[in-house]
Amino acid sequence: MAVRNNNDRSPDMAELQIEGLTVEVEGQEILHGLELVVARGETHALMGPNGSGKSTLAYAIAGHPAYEVTAGHVRIDGTDITELTPDERAQLGLFLAMQYPTEIPGVSLTNFLRTSLNALRDEDVPVRTFMKELRAQFDVLDMDPAFMQRNVNEGFSGGEKKRFEILQMALLRPRYAILDETDSGLDIDALRVVSEGVNRLRGPDMGVLLITHYTRILRYITPDRVHVMFAGRIVESGGPELAEELEAHGYERLRVHS
Repeated sequence: MAVRNNNDRSPDMAELQIEGLTVEVEGQEILHGLELVVARGETHALMGPNGSGKSTLAYAIAGHPAYEVTAGHVRIDGTDITELTPDERAQLGLFLAMQYPTEIPGVSLTNFLRTSLNALRDEDVPVRTFMKELRAQFDVLDMDPAFMQRNVNEGFSGGEKKRFEILQMALLRPRYAILDETDSGLDIDALRVVSEGVNRLRGPDMGVLLITHYTRILRYITPDRVHVMFAGRIVESGGPELAEELEAHGYERLRVHS
């Protein structure tokens, strides 16, 4: 599918921009003029208590139809994607790893991945080439090759679902990856494997927005910037030390001063 042209596009703007984003869900305003910029090559952690709007931001960026943008813009490398469909956003290099990955009965993992890759590249990737890369990623993520013929996420444990999300990211190579609570439900071994997968993919060609409640995953993935979200707004930003402060003192001071 061809992506619509946009006069705002600037090839020098290698960043994901959220500008004054206001979002409603079922008529209730959740995000209130939120501002955030993630440059390609950077990893940003977004933290905050339950109900602060972190997942709403993730789904609004990805274009979920239940999340209505009533003001503001989302841009990828200067292109306004606010009105684009989720698949058009994916073609521009956006990827969302969901907190609760969906099961897709009747669709094998292998067919799902190859179809996704063909759509993204707008070409038929040779089966031999695809399978070689897929097997290599399975090895890196310590996944059983038998999963290649299983249906997408059907009967997967929490850790297996999260490994599959990182596997998708490794194959699709997005410009910007939003990881919505990738550490949720993971034991320590699965957390280490998933974190290693993310670190392996980090680099100058990809920006990462890592959404999390806890600092646990940040012991494995060191962010360039940390942002704190409260009541639908980003209220504080800083370096990795900000996450350590939150671990020590919690979010209560934000509640007091909001």
